[in-house]
Amino acid sequence: MIDTLSTEMSDAVILTNEANSEDQEASQELTSMISGIVQQCSNKIFQMIREKITNFLAASSFSPKISKLVNGLVRAILKGNPEETLKYLLPQTCERIEKIMSNSETTILTDHKGDPELTWCLILFSELVRARGDTLLMYKPMILSIFHRCVHIIHKESYEAVANAAKNLLKSLSYVYPIEYRLTVENIEEPFTDFLPIRAWGQHVEFDKLQVQFHTPNEEEVDFACEFVETFIYPELELLNEKCSKMSNEERLRSLTLVHYMAIGCLRMVPRIDSKEIENLVPSVAPYGSKYQAQYSIYAKEPKFKENLRMRLLIDIGKLIDILAENYSDDASSMKTALKIYSLSSIYYGVFKHDADKLHKHFEAAKNSFINKLYGERQYPRFLMIERITLQCERFSLTNFQSLTEIDKQVILKLFELSINRYGEVRKKKFSVNYLFTNRYIFSSSKVRRDAQGYLFSVLNRYLFSYQVIVDRIIELLNSPGEADHDQIKGCLYILLGNHSFFLPTKHSWSMIEKLWPAMARTTHAKKLTTQRLLDHINETIGKQFDTQALIEDTNDISRKAAIDLWKPIEENELEARNILRQQRNEENVKSYINLMETLNSLLRGDSLTWRQQETTMSLMWLLLQKRVPIPSSCIRTFVDFLVHDNVELRKIAEEGIAAFCRMQKPPRIYIEKTIDEILQRPVNVDQCRPGDRDDNLWITINDYKPPKTQKEWEETCFLDKSFHGYYKWPKIIKYPINKRERYTKENMPQDVAILYERFIDKNFINKFTQFMVLDEEKGKISFDARRFNMFKGLFRNYGLALVDNFIERLYVLIHEKTKEKQEGSHRVAAEIVAGMIRGSKYWTIEMLDELWKKLIPFLDEVCLNLGPETLSYWASCFKLGIEDEDPRRMYRPIEYLRSLINTHATGNTFLETSRWYLLQTVTNFEWRVPAIWCFINEQAKELLDHPYKAIRERIAIVLALSLTFDVTLPNGQSTRHPDANKFIDMISERLQQAIEVYEKTPLANVSGQVVEIDPEARKALNFIETVIQLHTHLFSKCLQPIKSAIIRIFPYLCELESIVANDDFIRKNLIVSRMCVAMSYLHKPFMEALIEQLEQACSSPKWHARRAAIEFVQNMIFCNLFNARPYAQRLRQLVFKCLFDEQFEVRTVASVSLSGFYQCGYIQINNDDLKYFRAMSKTSYFTKVDGKKVTSVENIVKRHGGVLGLCAIVLSSPYDIPKYVPEALMLLCEHSHDPDLIQKSIKKALSEFRRTHQDSWHEHREKFTEDQLVILADVLISPSYYA
Repeated sequence: MIDTLSTEMSDAVILTNEANSEDQEASQELTSMISGIVQQCSNKIFQMIREKITNFLAASSFSPKISKLVNGLVRAILKGNPEETLKYLLPQTCERIEKIMSNSETTILTDHKGDPELTWCLILFSELVRARGDTLLMYKPMILSIFHRCVHIIHKESYEAVANAAKNLLKSLSYVYPIEYRLTVENIEEPFTDFLPIRAWGQHVEFDKLQVQFHTPNEEEVDFACEFVETFIYPELELLNEKCSKMSNEERLRSLTLVHYMAIGCLRMVPRIDSKEIENLVPSVAPYGSKYQAQYSIYAKEPKFKENLRMRLLIDIGKLIDILAENYSDDASSMKTALKIYSLSSIYYGVFKHDADKLHKHFEAAKNSFINKLYGERQYPRFLMIERITLQCERFSLTNFQSLTEIDKQVILKLFELSINRYGEVRKKKFSVNYLFTNRYIFSSSKVRRDAQGYLFSVLNRYLFSYQVIVDRIIELLNSPGEADHDQIKGCLYILLGNHSFFLPTKHSWSMIEKLWPAMARTTHAKKLTTQRLLDHINETIGKQFDTQALIEDTNDISRKAAIDLWKPIEENELEARNILRQQRNEENVKSYINLMETLNSLLRGDSLTWRQQETTMSLMWLLLQKRVPIPSSCIRTFVDFLVHDNVELRKIAEEGIAAFCRMQKPPRIYIEKTIDEILQRPVNVDQCRPGDRDDNLWITINDYKPPKTQKEWEETCFLDKSFHGYYKWPKIIKYPINKRERYTKENMPQDVAILYERFIDKNFINKFTQFMVLDEEKGKISFDARRFNMFKGLFRNYGLALVDNFIERLYVLIHEKTKEKQEGSHRVAAEIVAGMIRGSKYWTIEMLDELWKKLIPFLDEVCLNLGPETLSYWASCFKLGIEDEDPRRMYRPIEYLRSLINTHATGNTFLETSRWYLLQTVTNFEWRVPAIWCFINEQAKELLDHPYKAIRERIAIVLALSLTFDVTLPNGQSTRHPDANKFIDMISERLQQAIEVYEKTPLANVSGQVVEIDPEARKALNFIETVIQLHTHLFSKCLQPIKSAIIRIFPYLCELESIVANDDFIRKNLIVSRMCVAMSYLHKPFMEALIEQLEQACSSPKWHARRAAIEFVQNMIFCNLFNARPYAQRLRQLVFKCLFDEQFEVRTVASVSLSGFYQCGYIQINNDDLKYFRAMSKTSYFTKVDGKKVTSVENIVKRHGGVLGLCAIVLSSPYDIPKYVPEALMLLCEHSHDPDLIQKSIKKALSEFRRTHQDSWHEHREKFTEDQLVILADVLISPSYYA
């Protein structure tokens, strides 16, 4: 595999430095495989692998394209056995590097093109120094020599390899990491008689038996690492300090790259800088940061440097960044690297978040591959557990957040300034400078800003509450006058926008939000397109991420006890201090919240904001709504007033706000708890309950329900709104709200409630508000608005009948809108209001409900007379949302109204009739709890199955299917109250048989001259047939248990109908789908037995269309029920064979296809008996003697054709293989290539299909034939006249 890959990945053809995705994937897979092998193999096997890879490295070219493959291979064997790998590779590699440097040292250091062989060797060297730290010590002089010789190389790929080598070396020497990932701790070198390694494969290991071996740096390794850092990093820092202005961009980048990589390698050993901690960022009794960096690494001795390297890097690199920003802002690469070093000095302690995320992703993928669900959790192989420990250590390091110090604050402020400013060179350019030249600086400057912002976010994420350092500066910039630097404002907005891990505007600090959000809303810089887009994006992100923060922070005894257990025992005076501190913070939070809301409200009321800023401000106010603290009345007035604002977006936000106010202001419900015994006033054995219809759950259905006549009875009735209550069993305690809720009146209205009441009691306001709502949506985009429904529901819930009269008056105006463009929108608004009335009246008194429905019923009758195709869906949504998740007894008024829609005389308007049935479908919300309604619907609908209008018949089919939905068979229960599906379908079967007889006896159309007369009885029969087909199909999409015994009994009629609908493509396709629904269902044994009997009956039908439909159905049924149909294989084989010799050509052809499918899926096995039978039948002579004359016999032709079709089935049953029966069957078919056209046509089709499916692998398939057979086959297949 290694040889093949090295050859295929040659650069001879494709001259590129990047491997394509296929090469990269292959190299990764090979590396993973080698790594897995060398971790588990014996020493002998390892030596073979090492030798192979060593030889490969010695013989390979120095192509960059295979560098990743080589790196992976070297890394794999280094993990397995670092001592042996270094012994054979490191000295030779160092020797090659020394030799190259000695031959051309004077030129190679300054050659920007570099030397390919040297680059290759340095890359290999960087991989070799990844070896375990203690194994590298013996090569210390050799390693240092290479760095001394190569550290000043200016070629980019070469010095990057040197820098990478430095990083890998320091990590190997100073990091703590597992040194082996074997599957077992057993000695794999033992003889197989003592230990068989394969026994350990897939075995999990207990945690206390993992015996993980970690690399822990010893004294020599620590000294080596410190010496290396002081030898190489300080000279580079001095070079950057002293000669920065004299260095070229390439030289500067080389030096910074080396410092950067060495910093990554060594900063884990460097302690945090001693600096004053910034206190009281957030007042807290318990400290939110640790004074010391948590160390899980164990060093044999403390690393010692001549100074704190972090401080040195911050000072030197900080000065360098200032110089670069002022004088070399075109050097974006150097600036980016310098920023990396600067931020790492503050936050890096050995682990990058993206590395930990990558390790976590790999661990999760591996865990899912090795998980054994039969054994439960944590049953993983040993190597996976070691990887989990490593991941946990890295996460611990990442999540060990520090408190902020003065040094860290200076880092944040510097990165912030770099994140918002353009730099010196750009500002110095005059307009006389070449435009392209200036643009190059602008591009570099913006790139540096983006880099600085990324590193700023990393630092802010590291330290808790550190974002407060930059908040005041951001607010200052946002509030600055219009002549402020546009680039600073954009940089500031980009910081606010953040990234996937940091987003400032939603940080949990009310004092910050109080100042920041108004500054964002009113900034004068939003008038520019670029800044406005950024503000829109920020606002959108706030909407997605903002969670309402706690204004009043409360803690209970359980949480306080948990905090004490985690931290330390708390004295009484400390608890008192904590209570005082909490109280102060709560007061400050409330004050900040009130100020924030009033400030945003005053901005909206003013005229200084653009329309886009108004939308942003309004959306921020809506996000801030909560019920823990009273909302200022001025804010509520603003939301109400903006319901009739000219801006549609502001109106939509205002509607959401009013819905929220109504939720916050709704009076509380009163709950009581009772047992089922107390509710029914008789004992009920809850444990003995069975699912389905029972005596103890009849009371929650609408059957025999008698509405209460007094308010007391109404309030005492137990209403259960969720449909799952009582169907399976009862809970021990039933908790439900009593049917009573206080409503606001003029006498008891608080001020915030009165604000809404005063506006919605105003007719002029309602008229204006509804007019705006009609115009809110564009034509073609109008849809029922659930947001407005919630608003109206809350209004009618809180204020009762007080608002009804004004809205009813307006509703009549809406549904009688004459302007065509407004009709659809008017009906939508009316439907939303009515839905709110129905749902909002849930807890009204009986008198209020009676009065409401006295007004609603005439209005709804008027609606039903004015429905149109565009408005029907709105009224369906109205009823659906109005009665959704409600007890049907509570909603008996709307249910009774819906029932009355189909209990009236026909209007003669097809659409209105259809619409009434469509609206009635909404009772499906009540599911099983309205059986009387379903029975009524079933009785009414079944009389309309032959209705003259197609639209009504289609709707009737759907409604009837829904009425049969809840007739289910339960394993230990029963369903007795709903329409009986079996009885209904049997009744349909009888009518269907009569309809078939009528249609077959009476022609549909009688043509007399130029007059075509449609026979009404035949038309009626055809209508009934079409509706039954649709009903049959809908049963399978709507019903919970569509397969019934009656469905099986009606099946033969579905086959007979094939001849009736043969000339109508639409009905014929529906008929095929209806039969396919049965075939695709899972058929239990009783149904399977009955269905096969019906199939045998259908295949004996005198109508060949029915026989063809039945035998075609058989194949689909078996494919979908392959395993439970096994016992019936012999019966179905006989059935197919019977149809294979049917007198009708179409039946025989379909039977051949079905037989081929049975052979192919293994339902029926090909055997010698079948082959002999087909051979014999195919040789039947199609001549017979009649009165001594030789004449063609139709019966014999059928037998001969059936035998040929059987042979075709054998051939086509193996589309991609040649079983032993196929060659003989093919030869027999070739013998009939000159038979009559009927037979010849079938043979041509079979041979053509055989050729198509076998041509790709014919070089393999031909081995199954003899030479004579190949000659015969070629003669038939290649003959041009044969396929002409």
